Amino acid sequence: MLEEQEALSRILEHTSPGSVIWVPLELSLDQILAQEVSGSIDSPPFDNSAMDGYAVRAEEATVGAELIVAPETQAAGLDQGFELTSGHAIRIFTGAPIPTGTNAVLMQEDVTREGDRIIVREAVEPGENIRRRGDDVHCGQLLLERGDLLNPMRIGLLASQGISEVPVYARPLVEIVTTGDEVINSDQLPLPGQIFNSNSPMLQAAVSREGGTATACHVEDDPEQLRETFSRALESADLVIVVGGVSVGERDYVKDVLTDLGVETDFWRVNIKPGKPFLYGRHKNRVPVFGLPGNPVSAFVTFTLFVAPVIRRLVGRNSAPRRLSVIASDAMTNQGERPHYMRGTIDGHELHLAGSQRSHAIWGLSQANCLIRLAPFQTILLGDPVDVLPI
Repeated sequence: MLEEQEALSRILEHTSPGSVIWVPLELSLDQILAQEVSGSIDSPPFDNSAMDGYAVRAEEATVGAELIVAPETQAAGLDQGFELTSGHAIRIFTGAPIPTGTNAVLMQEDVTREGDRIIVREAVEPGENIRRRGDDVHCGQLLLERGDLLNPMRIGLLASQGISEVPVYARPLVEIVTTGDEVINSDQLPLPGQIFNSNSPMLQAAVSREGGTATACHVEDDPEQLRETFSRALESADLVIVVGGVSVGERDYVKDVLTDLGVETDFWRVNIKPGKPFLYGRHKNRVPVFGLPGNPVSAFVTFTLFVAPVIRRLVGRNSAPRRLSVIASDAMTNQGERPHYMRGTIDGHELHLAGSQRSHAIWGLSQANCLIRLAPFQTILLGDPVDVLPI
């Protein structure tokens, strides 16, 4: 039985970032950039006005000065090639190219317009209200690095450079196979002894949140059905998750069927609670296979600790989990000899336990927003600082 850190290290040892694909910029949200991007043009690409007002020469636009307004107007859009002459002003709008000879823009609220003339009420300094070419981005400037998350703001930055496609790490296809004669889908009517399948929707959502694409199916505890389903999954998926059937019960067929299909098991027990019967192996075609316990809390905890880091690395993210330090508002004790991942709720900087801590108690899990690791026989007292894993 492996310690958790050794188990994760052995899993990640065989995990590298996935393949790189080019996607349209508008479809790249929340994906990871696979190579650095540099500026291809200056931004702004030309000197332009930051205000609606009048293009002037600052030395002529002193308080009380009168300037003749030229008949032409430079609006945002095509540069008309206007040239400002001494003693004149040219009407200009926000974003419009700066006429030749201009070194400042007077805001329209800082002048009084009288026919074809303006009277200056507030003076301007040279360069005032002008956006200079390249003062935001210059050609050749490093914009984004490999591994950066493409959020809406960064997508806007790339669009401003005329970029329409970006290289990202492909989302891995994850096949989730839930098992168990007692498990039924939500559109079925449960008979005595049957339960609804909560693991499949929960893990599909968890895979999607980490950046993968998940499909799911359910199989009863039948070796032939398991063999057929696993065989298809191993051929089509980048990663396979099997839920249930990985322990040592008489009807736990998963491990033997996987072995028959060419999956070499690296380990199948981890020294944690909940989640001890956890399996990791690799198919001969290099597809990783994870066997999760059937209890929903155990399935979620083992997914979070051992599967989520793999998906994050495949899509180019940092595989290390983010941790927070908070203050315990409840006393907590682990009376067992295995590290125990309890479910908790962070409220501000305070930490409370979330409902029942049993491995089947999905209501308590639904209230939690973090996992709390208690070492064997560890006690945390009220007011103690605690490092937690947000979920």
